[in-house]
Order: sequence, then structure tokens, then C-alpha cells
Amino acid sequence: MSQRRARLGVGLSYQGSLRDFVREHLEAYDFLEVIPDIFWTEERGPDGALRFRENAEGLRLLDWVAARRPLVAHSVGMSLGSAEGGFSPDYVAQLARWQRRYHFAWLSEHLSFTRLPHGPGEHMDLGVMLPVPYDEDTLELLAGRVAEVRRAVDAPFLLENNVFYYQLPEQELSEPAFLRRLGERTGSGLLLDLHNLHTNARNHGFSPLDFLEALDLSQVVELHIAGGSEWEGFYLDAHSGACPEPVWELLEQVLPRLPNLGGVVFEMFGNYVPLLGTDVLLGELRRLRDVLERHGGRP
Repeated sequence: MSQRRARLGVGLSYQGSLRDFVREHLEAYDFLEVIPDIFWTEERGPDGALRFRENAEGLRLLDWVAARRPLVAHSVGMSLGSAEGGFSPDYVAQLARWQRRYHFAWLSEHLSFTRLPHGPGEHMDLGVMLPVPYDEDTLELLAGRVAEVRRAVDAPFLLENNVFYYQLPEQELSEPAFLRRLGERTGSGLLLDLHNLHTNARNHGFSPLDFLEALDLSQVVELHIAGGSEWEGFYLDAHSGACPEPVWELLEQVLPRLPNLGGVVFEMFGNYVPLLGTDVLLGELRRLRDVLERHGGRP
């Protein structure tokens, strides 16, 4: 890791239904993780370039929070792993504009692809983050994309380990080896999503501890934790409630081994907050703070 990073503490992933929560419970979180994509609508202009219609009310909220708490950006629309027709320099330029406005402590994106080519100059949004092959060709493709993002956006850049519900056969590299080599080659950091790891380990029958052993944990800058649910024999990364105990146990085990950790974010999809109530969310944030303090306070 060659990029400097901040030491932020307890983070909350912002959802639209948390608009009042983030104002009323400022003391519950040290920083806010925002998904820029939910604050704009993409449109394609006559010249084929992407344009971004921003939500003025949402930006006013971000301005309010940014005056009181650090922000980090968590992109979902970069589609870094699309071989063609998905990755857009216009999208990266929009993120760079937001970086100049909000001074995100870091920017992250998923190690996945979300778009496929769909006619001349067009693409199709898949609505899901699909895993990339772990091979040399993909490593070469992603290294170029990451370099382009890092040149354009003046912030440390992190890649997140993806959740997947099927496994590509005959991979050249293991996922930890691929993540490690990509970080070494690009200088990017790692957003280690412990709930994604827990989900994949449950569904595909491997040891999450062995996975952690195979990573370069010095690359980890951010952790995610979340809750999930069962569905027809699968465990889903649903962000649907309290974090399960095995994920808390992974957090306890990995925290002492992360020399470059900047923060830990709790994720809950917005539609679950009204169903479960703010007490559940506050309880998870308090427990996360207690864990961090037990391991030496703010990372």
C-alpha cells in the first residue's frame, strides 16, 4: 500500500431511509460511507457521453454530513471487470468531480462486472455484481482500469472481495492470491468484506480462516460487516439485519492483524431499517465501537 489513508473508526453505510438517522444520531458513527450512484441518474447525451443528473436534496444532506464527519465513497457502477462496453471514463470523471467536492478519505469499488455490451455504444446493466475470472488476462485488464481510476481520482483506491453464488470452474488463481497480486501490481488497497467472506464460505464449503491466512492483510484499509438471510438452501448477503455471530468472531480474529486499517463499516439495506427499527442499527454500531475499543480504540 503506497497511498496514505485516514484512521476513521466506526462507519455507517448510507441508505436513503437513513436520512433522518444520520442527522439525529451523529454520535453513533465516526464516518459515513456513501454510494455516489444513489445520488444521481445516468443519461446518455447526443454525443454518446454519459451525463449525471444529481439529486439536489441528497447533495444538501451530504454537504451537511461532510461538515461534521469524514466521508468515504463506495462505488457500485464502475464495472471494472467488464471486458468491453461497461467501464466508462465518463463515470470515472464524475467520481473525480465528487472527490474534489467531498474530499473522500478513500474510494472503493467491487471486484466484479455489472454491465455487458448491448449494441453500438450501448451497454446493458445486469442488476447484479458478477465475479470475474481469477486469471492473468483479467489481472492485466484490471490493472489498467485501476491505474486509470487512480490517475483521475485523487484518493486512495480500494477493491472489495465480491460475494458470489456460483463458482467459475478451473480458475488459474485462488481469490486471495488474485487479490494479493492485484494489490501488489496496482498499489490499491483492500476493502475486506467479512460478511461476503462468511457468505461464500457457507455456500461453497471453505474455511474463512484459511482465506484470511492467504491474503496480504497489510493491504486491508476497510472492513465491512453486515447481516444476511437463508433462502432455498443458500445463505444470502442480504444486509437484512444484525450481523451474525460468526462474522463478529471473524472481526475479533482479524482486527489485531491489520496494521493499515482505517475503519469498519456496518451495512444494512435501507428497506430493512423501518422494519427492524433504529434500535437494532444503534445496537450494532455500539457493539462495533465496543469491539474496536477492546482492540485498542480507533484503528
